Amino acid sequence: MCAIARGHSKIGSKTRRREMDYLGNIQNKTLKIIYKVIISVQRFAAMLVGIAVPLIVVYQVLLRYVFKSPLMGIEELLIFFIIWLYMLGGSVASEQRNHIECGILTLYIKKDSHMKLFRCFKSVFSMAVCAWLLYWGYWYFSYSLKMWKISDILHIPMFFGESAIFIGFLLMFFFGMLELIDNFVAYAKCREEKAE
Repeated sequence: MCAIARGHSKIGSKTRRREMDYLGNIQNKTLKIIYKVIISVQRFAAMLVGIAVPLIVVYQVLLRYVFKSPLMGIEELLIFFIIWLYMLGGSVASEQRNHIECGILTLYIKKDSHMKLFRCFKSVFSMAVCAWLLYWGYWYFSYSLKMWKISDILHIPMFFGESAIFIGFLLMFFFGMLELIDNFVAYAKCREEKAE
C-alpha cells in the first residue's frame, strides 16, 4: 500500500509539472482560466463519483446481507455513477497522459528525434480514433436526448447516464489535442536544435 501511495504522489507531482507546462504554453489569460476550470471541474466530478460508487456498494451490501432488506433500484442507480466514473476516469487519464500503452516499438527507437516523431504519429492516430468515437458519442448523445428513455425502476432519464459517453470523449479529445500540439512542438524544437 505504501508503494502505491508513493507512486501516486510521484504521479501527482508529474501531473502538476505537466499542467504548469501546458499553462506556460498558453499565452492568453482567458484560455488559462478556461483550462484551469475544465481541469478543476473534471477532477472534482471524478473524485465525487469515485467516492459515491463504493459508498453505494457498501450501502447495498449492508442492506442486503446485514439488514436483510434489499432496496429496489439501487443497482440501477449505481449504473449511472459507474458510467460517469468510467468516462471521467478516461478523461483524467488523457489529461495526465497516463493511459495504458504497449510500448514495444519504443524499445527499438534509440534516437530522441525519432522518438519524438513516433509520439507525433501516435498522437495523430489517437486523435483520429478519438474523433471517430466523439462523432458516434455525439450521435448517441443526440439520440438519447431525442428519445428521453427512462430507467425501469427509479424512472431516472437515461440521458443523465448516457450523456457521460459524449462528455467523456469530448474531454479526451480536448486533452488529446493538447498532447498532439505538445508533441509537434517538441519535435519542431528537436529539429531546430539539430539544425543548429
